[in-house]
Amino acid sequence: MKKILLTGSNGQIGVALAEHLRKIYGANNVTATDIAKVPGSVSEGGPFAILDVRDGKAIGELLASTGADTLIHLAGLLSAKSEMNPQLAWDTNANGLYAALEAAREHGCAFFFPSSIAAFGPSTPHKNTPQDTIQHPATIYGIAKVAGELLCDYYHLKYGLDTRGVRFPGLISYTAPPGGGTTDYAVHIYRDAVKKGSYVSYIGKGTYMDMMYMPDALDAVVRLMEADPGKLVHRNGFNISAMSFEPEEIAASIRRVIPAFTLTYDVDPARQAIADSWPDSLDCTAARTEWGFSPEYDLDTMTKDMLEKLPKA
Repeated sequence: MKKILLTGSNGQIGVALAEHLRKIYGANNVTATDIAKVPGSVSEGGPFAILDVRDGKAIGELLASTGADTLIHLAGLLSAKSEMNPQLAWDTNANGLYAALEAAREHGCAFFFPSSIAAFGPSTPHKNTPQDTIQHPATIYGIAKVAGELLCDYYHLKYGLDTRGVRFPGLISYTAPPGGGTTDYAVHIYRDAVKKGSYVSYIGKGTYMDMMYMPDALDAVVRLMEADPGKLVHRNGFNISAMSFEPEEIAASIRRVIPAFTLTYDVDPARQAIADSWPDSLDCTAARTEWGFSPEYDLDTMTKDMLEKLPKA
């Protein structure tokens, strides 16, 4: 990667990734885009353009004008918001991906697509979920992610497009608020621990989900995109995860720093149903062996860093 076009840069991943990429490749070599301009580091720390990712012509024009060799396509509605408006979710997540892939094909750009643990479903093995297994998701968000994985594989096989991608678990970050995902409780719990000393979880006790601290997620994107293509057996949908925990475990980790912290529950049936359809833990062997995936943070080191940095965020 030398010059990068990034879509969905106002989102939780996008804000952090735009800053990370600009530090590595230079601010002027990373053009951030989103549907609207928001004051802050994304729009003010380097080139920025307003972009609707369903507009393939506009994507192509930006690729040409910036001279980008890589398109990192993050734009999309997250799981909980997608269930509220499945039609808009499909239009943005599936049709937007198709438009972006076509633009990348026309301009010969490498392409990154973030899939998700949402690509799995109730019939998927839930413990140590294999890299290659039954998917069959039960949400429109997950269905679009499976379609996206297959479409990216197709563009590589059919056109030789350098497509790569991961299945992100829940991502935890202090730099930007979450954007409507099912795993967002694991971000809210830290924010409320700092502000209130307590948290009311919409995800039930005993519900395990895969998670990762944002610095490890950012490193994973760069590692995969810079990896030797000759070593990639898979291309898209790499399982990646750093930890798997349920609400009581994250609360216990917080209490090691804030002893008076309290956790109670008011379970949201809709988001709980989504969480129950996802894996408890992932087998990340393919990512480790094919491109050196190696997360640094576990639950306690993440908790310490989050609680130190949140008051300053």
